[in-house]
Amino acid sequence: MTASQLDALVIGSGPNGLAAAIELARAGHSVRVLEAASEIGGGTRNAELTLPGFVHDVCSAVHPMGILSPFYTTLPLAEHGLEWIRPGASIAHPLDDGPAILLYRSLAKTAEGLGRDGRAYQRLVGPFVDRAIDLLADAMAPLRIPKHPVQMARFGLRAAFSANRLARLLFREERARALLAGCAGHSVLPLSQPLTAALGVLFAVTGHAEDWPVARGGSQNIARALASYLRTLGGEIETEHRVERLADLPASRVVLFDTSPEQLSRIAGDALPAANQPALL
Repeated sequence: MTASQLDALVIGSGPNGLAAAIELARAGHSVRVLEAASEIGGGTRNAELTLPGFVHDVCSAVHPMGILSPFYTTLPLAEHGLEWIRPGASIAHPLDDGPAILLYRSLAKTAEGLGRDGRAYQRLVGPFVDRAIDLLADAMAPLRIPKHPVQMARFGLRAAFSANRLARLLFREERARALLAGCAGHSVLPLSQPLTAALGVLFAVTGHAEDWPVARGGSQNIARALASYLRTLGGEIETEHRVERLADLPASRVVLFDTSPEQLSRIAGDALPAANQPALL
């Protein structure tokens, strides 16, 4: 394939970049992924950090969206070597003065470990568990009228709060509050911020919809399976190809970035509207 034939270039080979490339390739477009490192994967990387033969995930490790994402569930990744290992409990939240809080797939079993707040916890997440896929499809979609408006409205009544505020409103004891806070911590925001409850509730729901899995052999096998499938669709991947400027890229109709905002700003430079620059840096 010559450069002039390319429909799309994807900069970065993390799961998002590979997913974008797959969707383009499935639609019949020519696509090439460029990765600066010698291995693909972005945050899904492994390394032998202790003893030879012991593989460690060096970034992402547990992947509920790998089996619940509305997009990933359409991919034949098992045919490309990806095998999921599912634990007996998705979350173990330690406490200083008592046994750890465990989030099981069973909502009732999880509630048993939350004492007086068990029933309140069931009321919080229970309405969404049986329709978790519908909730995720709307919550992860671009801004639009949701396909399941009643469910999204019910979710929004909980999601608008900060995690701290929702935990204090609903729960009387530390255990349930700690479980919600641990889930909401994945927002990487102060738990006093509005909307942090959204991720807390969503993460808890996913743990009851499916056991949170890890990839057998390490998280990099997710990227390897994505890359293998992409190649069967005619997509290309180049490693050790560092992109410094847009001008250095081969010709293509579009360029997609699976990078940090700072990397996007550095590479794209003046091609980005001036108004976007402060937000990226």
